[in-house]
Amino acid sequence: MDITQSKKEKTEESKTTQHYEILKELGDCFTALGNYDSAQSCFEKAAPLAPDEAAPYIGLGVIATQKAQLEDAEIAFKVAARLDNKSSKAYAGLAMVAQQKNDYKHAFDMYLKSLELDPDNLTALLGLFQTSCQMGSFEKVIYYLEVYLDMHPADTHVMFTLAALYMKDNRPEKSKQLLVNILSLDADHKDAANLLEEVERSIVQKSQKQ
Repeated sequence: MDITQSKKEKTEESKTTQHYEILKELGDCFTALGNYDSAQSCFEKAAPLAPDEAAPYIGLGVIATQKAQLEDAEIAFKVAARLDNKSSKAYAGLAMVAQQKNDYKHAFDMYLKSLELDPDNLTALLGLFQTSCQMGSFEKVIYYLEVYLDMHPADTHVMFTLAALYMKDNRPEKSKQLLVNILSLDADHKDAANLLEEVERSIVQKSQKQ
């Protein structure tokens, strides 16, 4: 009797897990397609099936952010962070909400927390770049861009962003090196070519002053 009951419980648990995974995947797909109402319905159904999982609340937070329902988004991301305090996505979500509220200091701190947990989180990386520009502080974002490039050395978008930051940080030689690398990977990268001209002029002017 106990064995039979145990098997039934395991079967039910397996079905619940499968149902949860299907709903979560559907929610992600609907979100990617911009069908937020259907996505929200999937995540709301998934959450009680796996009450210890952060993913449905991250999904609900993303949807609320897209709908500009910032208070709802913040609540959802906070629940996700409480369920999984190692969730880079949850902290990135809290950072996005703070950024939209123009609370750049809190956004900056949350993006940093997100990147400490996952240096590969491109959303957090670009968010940190945006908030750094707002605050005029580039040291941290430069560090995390460098870490990201170590893992993705051919990402020309991040390379160009870092090259621009090196210029803002008065490091034209490092900027030039990156821009030359970009053009070796993509000879038609016009923005890199234009910035390289500006960087080279800066280097010449700098040497003339010395």
